[in-house]
Order: sequence, then C-alpha cells, then structure tokens
Amino acid sequence: MRILNICAYTWQSGGPPKIIFDHTEVVLRYGHQVDILSPVSPGEKPYPVPEGARLILCRRTPVINKFFREFSIELYQYLKKHAHEYDIIHCHGLWHFGTLAPFMIDRTIAKVITVHGVLDRWVYAHNNWKKQLMDSLAQKAYLQRADLVQINNTDEQEDVLRYLGHVHPNLVIIPNGVKMSDFATLPPKGTFRRKFGLPMDKKMVLFMSRLNAKKGLDLLLPGFREYVRQHPDTVLALAGPDDGYEATARQFIEQHNLGESIRMVGMLTGDDKKAALADADLFTLPSYSEGFSMAVLEAMAAGTPTLVSDRVGFGEVIREHKAAGLLASLTPASVTEGLEIVLADEQLRQNIARNATALLKKQYDIDVVAKQLLDEYTRICKKP
Repeated sequence: MRILNICAYTWQSGGPPKIIFDHTEVVLRYGHQVDILSPVSPGEKPYPVPEGARLILCRRTPVINKFFREFSIELYQYLKKHAHEYDIIHCHGLWHFGTLAPFMIDRTIAKVITVHGVLDRWVYAHNNWKKQLMDSLAQKAYLQRADLVQINNTDEQEDVLRYLGHVHPNLVIIPNGVKMSDFATLPPKGTFRRKFGLPMDKKMVLFMSRLNAKKGLDLLLPGFREYVRQHPDTVLALAGPDDGYEATARQFIEQHNLGESIRMVGMLTGDDKKAALADADLFTLPSYSEGFSMAVLEAMAAGTPTLVSDRVGFGEVIREHKAAGLLASLTPASVTEGLEIVLADEQLRQNIARNATALLKKQYDIDVVAKQLLDEYTRICKKP
C-alpha cells in the first residue's frame, strides 16, 4: 500500500508526529510505502522521519493561516497533483486545512481520520465559533464521509456520536502505542539533574508536555505549592515548549516565591527526555483533555510512576488496573493529595511502575497497535 499521512509534523505539534513516526516504522517493515505531508512555518523544526519514509514540507500561507489553521496553498497543490498516487490518505485531527483538502479534491481514495481527542467537550468549547464555521463549511460532512474514523478510547466514541448526532458507520477503537524497546535502557540516574542544575537530594516530580491551558497546569501549580509547603525536599520540573501558558506559569512561580521549588527546563527530546524520566520520582499530567497521551505512555514505559487525571485518554484502563497509576480529580486539592500518597511511599511507587510496564507490554506495544491499524487500512482498501 501507498500511505500518505497529513499532519503538522514538527516538534512543536505535540504527540501526533511521534505517533506517526512509531506507526511508520512498523508499516515500513511490512513492505508498504509511507509519505508524510506537513504544513510548516518559518522557525519550526521538522520531526525526524523513519528511514525509508519521505517527508514533504509545504509552507503555510501567511495571513490566511491565522484564521484557517494549517492553510497552505502548496499542500493543496501537492494533493491536486499527487493524491491519485496513494491508496490511503490518513488525516490527523479536525478543523484544519490538511483534514479538509483531501475531501475537496478526491472521492475515490480511501481516507482515514484520527480524531486525536479534539472532540472532547473541553477542547470543543474553545474557539468554538471557528469550529462551528468549519463545520458549516464541510468538516462534519467530511468526517461522515471518511472511510475510517480511528479513535483511541470509548470516551471518544461518545464524542463522535455527540458531534455527528448518530453513529459513524465505520469507526474503530485503536489506542496509541509505545515502542517499549526505546525505554529498555535509560541514562544513568542523576544525568538529567546534573545537566539542568536540579538538586540531587530532593524528590523530583516531572511534568513533560506542552505548556498549554488544557494540560492542567492551573491545577498542578497550586496543588504542588500546597504540597511543597509541607515537603520542601521536593522539586517540580516543568518540561515542554510554550503553547500559550509559559508566561502564566512563570508569573505564578514568581508571585509565590517558588523559584527554588519549580524549575522550567524547556522542551526535552531524545536522551534528555529519557534522562528526565529516569531521574523523576513521579510523572504527573493532570490534563483536562487528551486523545491518548503519549507522554503518559512513555513515562510508564520508562518505569516512572504516574499521577494523572482520568482525561489522559485511557483513564478508564488505569482505573481498572488501579496499581498501574494513580488518578487525580480535576482540582488542586486532589493533586496535592495524590502527591502526598505517592511520594510518601517508595514501595507504592515501585509497584505502580512495575504494573504499568506489564500493562503496556500486554496492550500498548507499538507492534500490536500498529498492526491493528494496518489491518484496517487493508480492509477499507478492499471495499468495493
């Protein structure tokens, strides 16, 4: 098969590029062809591409892109010229040009849309007027026309039903996966702390995601402030690129004199990310909304115990496997309580880490979930 993924494939885009990368490595091993078509703006850094795949970069169109996400005349021109060369066009997300353009151009090639959590009530309520405008232009109709809609969990199944007003005829639940072998060997403990000047003698809580309002930083910061008042032997590392919340976080830290207790270390990649997970006593993401958090999966794969909200995309699974992670409600007090419980008990942290790793090997290894999606590709390509 010849597969085209359409996604903003940059480091600044969060989880989808990593998901595409890992899936592509598996799909290439099965002998298929994979291209990635990505709108890009000046200054953005493209995400790495697996050997054997091809990345096609298209410049976003200035001015229009401010009002119409990912708008790119070059992307449209590429699809107009080359869409017929592919068996599958896989669009990631909704309400941006890359998800609309393939449907505008062609009716014959099989099209897949991965929702990536954007129909969650919290997400849908933000910039709602723009989304309603896009719906009226055809986004809802194009989602209905998709040959396959991939979702990550049962919550998203309800989101799609609420959005469309009826059941989509071809919807499949396939979770994100993680390449467990990437975390089999981690940097020696202390590597991250030494590089970023964090104390060796304090417990370290790690937040690693985009600095965005939906990630629950308005819960984590005050929750950690209350915790550290009683436990000054703890430091919180905030790792991630700014996505609209960095200034607010810095203001909070300064206002409450938390400069020694909360450190902002920027976006981490490669060995720095693995070193942070190796050094962390606890990973936390009290997010309001996630499609299926790659950050949480990677923390679990690295053997780092987790304290997360039930909105990370597989909260239901964590709740069923209680020993694989601790869930916090969407309040600062619940975050504080979770920190108290997990950081006070080293044996509990070890049990959480061990059980989480076992759960991932069984259900979320990338070889398992990528093959599920590949089988769905094959099925829709064979449809009459």
